[in-house]
Amino acid sequence: MKPAPFDYLRPGSLTEAVSALAGDPGAKVLAGGQSLVPLLSMRLAAPTLLVDINGLPGLADVTVDDAGVTVGALARHADVLASADARRVQPLLTLALSHVAHATIRNRGTTVGSLVHADAAAELPVVLRLLGGSVTVQGAGGSRTIPADELYVGPLESSLAHDEIAVSAFFPALAPGAGVAFDEIARRHGDYALVGAAALVHDDSVRVGFLSVADVPTVVDLSGVPDDRLGRVALEHLDPAGDVHATAEYRAHLVTVLTARVVQSARRQVEGAHA
Repeated sequence: MKPAPFDYLRPGSLTEAVSALAGDPGAKVLAGGQSLVPLLSMRLAAPTLLVDINGLPGLADVTVDDAGVTVGALARHADVLASADARRVQPLLTLALSHVAHATIRNRGTTVGSLVHADAAAELPVVLRLLGGSVTVQGAGGSRTIPADELYVGPLESSLAHDEIAVSAFFPALAPGAGVAFDEIARRHGDYALVGAAALVHDDSVRVGFLSVADVPTVVDLSGVPDDRLGRVALEHLDPAGDVHATAEYRAHLVTVLTARVVQSARRQVEGAHA
């Protein structure tokens, strides 16, 4: 199957790109294209206009400072994964990116594009939520920053307006004394995870984010929960569903296994830092 016909625009400025989106309700942004292009090929998406932002300057940087990691809209997964400074300041970002698809896809796919695609089965959205990050967008009305807790509003649905383009994402730095971990179970490495989990522990705080077990990336506060009940308590906040890849019961079992695993791993990271 081939995509439905569409017009194509490669704007020379962000202002031109935003104006094009505002002028066509059927327009879509093209960055890495690793989510959009398959949807076009299967005719699950049929935009009237593709606004290709790959020629816009200044959007491909990965900037790291003591506060965290800022990823530009055109930075590829591979660029972020290769950044030693990003790994040092926020190791969870690197841990999760190593599970994203395959090298070929990571070379083209963009981290910000994955975030605003809002797929609850993807790794980066739950990482952004767990860390309390944000996405900055540019629209006809100006720029605004959307906290991760306000970004995901439904299945494959974000709170970006149609005429807004995500220009960067911010992942806060790992606090001193905190630990993180990430793990997922997939039928094959690079496939979408049947279930994935990311942990952030700091002093008595224990928070775990989950992918593929709810309509949106979901974070559960497990502070104070006994270790032998972590998974069971997490399941009270999740809604694992069955499909051709796994039953709901199997996904629930994976939640209990992965929750304990990532919390223990994050605690070991803290203990190792203090050793």
